[in-house]
Amino acid sequence: MSTLVLASLLAGCDQLGIESATVVAEKKSAEGKAIGAACRHAGRAIEDCYTLNKKAEKASIYAGWREMDDYMRENKIEPVVPVIKPEEKKPKPPEGDDAADDSKPAASEAGKDGKDAKPAKDAKKPAH
Repeated sequence: MSTLVLASLLAGCDQLGIESATVVAEKKSAEGKAIGAACRHAGRAIEDCYTLNKKAEKASIYAGWREMDDYMRENKIEPVVPVIKPEEKKPKPPEGDDAADDSKPAASEAGKDGKDAKPAKDAKKPAH
């Protein structure tokens, strides 16, 4: 009896918007297949597709790529060359004290006679 109640409660999870593990896995697989098919249609190599879509499952990407390849060969469809190139990751600027602006001269290099040099932050002011 308790098994029946538990099963009915779990079946209601879909109605509440809670997806089961099976549904999530099916969606990930379908998304990977769509990505693979789009990559093949765009004329991208499978390796490029893996690189551009690191979070997608490789097996699903390959399955979609392969299905689209077969479809395109059977129907003599030419690839559509992508117009927009994928964004390249920009290197992060260095952080910390090592990232000081090199365009400003150092205090010791400011002036040979010391008139243009700024005192160090840690230097104490003389007592009057």
